[in-house]
Amino acid sequence: MAVSNNIIATINFIALICSIPIIFTGVWLASKPDNHCIRSLPWPIVFIGVLFLLLALTGFIGAHWNKQGLLAFYLFCNAALIVTGIILLILAYVVTHPSGAYSVPGREYDEYRYMGYSEWLRDHITDPENWGSIKACLASSSVCKKMVWDSYTAPQFFASRISSLQSGCCKPPTVCGYQYVNPITWINPTNPMGDVDCILWNNDPNQLCYNCDSCKAGVLGNLRKEWKEANVILIIAVIALICLYLIAFNAYKNIHKSESKK
Repeated sequence: MAVSNNIIATINFIALICSIPIIFTGVWLASKPDNHCIRSLPWPIVFIGVLFLLLALTGFIGAHWNKQGLLAFYLFCNAALIVTGIILLILAYVVTHPSGAYSVPGREYDEYRYMGYSEWLRDHITDPENWGSIKACLASSSVCKKMVWDSYTAPQFFASRISSLQSGCCKPPTVCGYQYVNPITWINPTNPMGDVDCILWNNDPNQLCYNCDSCKAGVLGNLRKEWKEANVILIIAVIALICLYLIAFNAYKNIHKSESKK
């Protein structure tokens, strides 16, 4: 096997190994409790990882067994995947750049404003069809219930760093002036007209603030955070693909030069 083929085969064998962490990252995101009710984020990462694996496998086979047609197909697919990855990065940045998070005096955690997120993200996640299933899933999950298990006092709770889902869905907005009993039980609001969500709050563990805009905002805040983490993986994958393409393209040209001299 020629030196150029050896280079392509070795690089793609390394890429083959590197694709495994990408796939496992997607599976890990899917298994996180905060993502249990939103399945639209992790699986694209798994899909990208699988494409990365198949691409590396194609390049390895083509180089190891000197399949010129397969190597040409590999270079074409690599270029297409690079372009797709760059487009996805741009779209992800545009969609996730706006944030509905805002700080509240006397609270360590943030609260979330529904209209602060991009229109595409709001429409995609919180349309009536999607939101019905997400809301039902949240109500049956341990996202809110596990806060009660931690037995917070009021000062401890206000000083805690709860998640966006817990902040938006498990308690009423601070502006309502509810008095703290435990993380999911609040009474006697002093400003019940301070926000439309104030009258939607319900101490029933199956309802809480799942009908609130703040809950939708909390879901979007969680999704935004996870997408930003996923973007880091995508950036690394695109850089790796560009490096693979440049090395493989030069090696492929060298193969053709050596073939033409024979």
